[in-house]
Amino acid sequence: MTNTVWTLTLCLVALVALLVLRRRMPVAFWWLVGYPLVALRVLTTYRATMDACGLTVPASAVRRATARLVGREAAPVPPRRSFPVPTGAGLVMRLRMAAGQAPEDFIASADRLRHAWAAHAVHIRPTKPGWLELRLIGWDVLADVRRPRRWQKDGGPLSLPLALRDDGHWHVRDFRTVPHELILGATQSGKSVYLRNLLCGLARRPVVLVGIDCKWGVELAPFVPRLSALADTPDRANELLDVLLEEMEARFRLIGLSSTIGPDSVLTSDVWGLPEKVRPVPVVVVVDEVAELFLAASRDEEKRRDAMVTKLIRIAQLGRAAGIYLEVCGQRFGSELGKGATMLRAQLTGRICHRVNDESSANMALADISPEAALAATAIPAERPGVAIVGDSSGGWSRARSPHLTLEEAAAVCRTTSALVPELSRLDAFRPAVAVEPADVASPAAAAVPTARPVTE
Repeated sequence: MTNTVWTLTLCLVALVALLVLRRRMPVAFWWLVGYPLVALRVLTTYRATMDACGLTVPASAVRRATARLVGREAAPVPPRRSFPVPTGAGLVMRLRMAAGQAPEDFIASADRLRHAWAAHAVHIRPTKPGWLELRLIGWDVLADVRRPRRWQKDGGPLSLPLALRDDGHWHVRDFRTVPHELILGATQSGKSVYLRNLLCGLARRPVVLVGIDCKWGVELAPFVPRLSALADTPDRANELLDVLLEEMEARFRLIGLSSTIGPDSVLTSDVWGLPEKVRPVPVVVVVDEVAELFLAASRDEEKRRDAMVTKLIRIAQLGRAAGIYLEVCGQRFGSELGKGATMLRAQLTGRICHRVNDESSANMALADISPEAALAATAIPAERPGVAIVGDSSGGWSRARSPHLTLEEAAAVCRTTSALVPELSRLDAFRPAVAVEPADVASPAAAAVPTARPVTE
């Protein structure tokens, strides 16, 4: 009797430990328990599952003839597969498609495979002609997203991991590949958290950060120590855009001169081809609440709005070669912002759409990429802030979620990196004033920036 009680107690303790491990450390639980069970299920049911999903092909003539000789019927043949290799969020297999099969057949059956193998999600993508990658996700990786402890900077100085995708990969914001981006999201949708991760990542790099915030600067106020310029009214924003166009023109002149002067001339069409000693510092322009920037109530304001839209379009069309990049954020983005709004959107090839208040904003952000992506953006639940649809001009899209970053943590990063603000004389007139901590204040946690808090998240 005593042995039975001890055995039941140990089993109960082990069960509770596994449940706690699954909740607190899902990656460790997956490696210890989840992967062996799921891999065994996939290996033992692979042929039957592929046959049930209609992903098999008839056996070859040789196999059929051999089967007839032994009095059997040749079974359908599933695609050849590799051994399931574990990953940090699931497992991955390579599939060799049979003749007559197409990737669309497997993508359409991804949900059936998910249910058959009791997985959280199954993602299938073609890798090369005839081959597919099947990635099985063991649990909801977007439930608790944490920043990666290590990040290899192989992608360059302007490559940042900003959000974890639902396939277990990180969405990497690479400005040299996707120079301009549109970020949409309603109040409390997680848009500001994504922007904090972006600004904190850039604050640690040698980058000129320029802010345009026509809500009197309250959204970007915590990041003032790291900003090289800040415009907090439409009039100041109009003047700042003129200065940025002058800087862009000067950089193009530098690129042209480097290709024609002296025997050591460098043939290049952008600033990244220039020698490092003469290469201008990259500039990232963050336009927050773009609707506030373009609202117009009079004829004069409409003229100013149209002028600013034209200037932003010029920066978006030519800024990549000059090392000037745009991040346009807002709660909505529609044609009512002006005549050039649609043209501006076409230049913003990177798209991040959080939960939005209206379907038209989702369509404005994602409909030209994929109608399914726009439909997925309207289905984001309000109780999952931070979840967004990430798309690009190639037509691909996925769900992603940024790691949570508080406003205090983001402001602290900008204060500690304030010494990294590059010198750019043209922006001196727009350099925001930074509050200096009084000498008699002993607490190191005292605020060094205005205490204005964002109105929206």
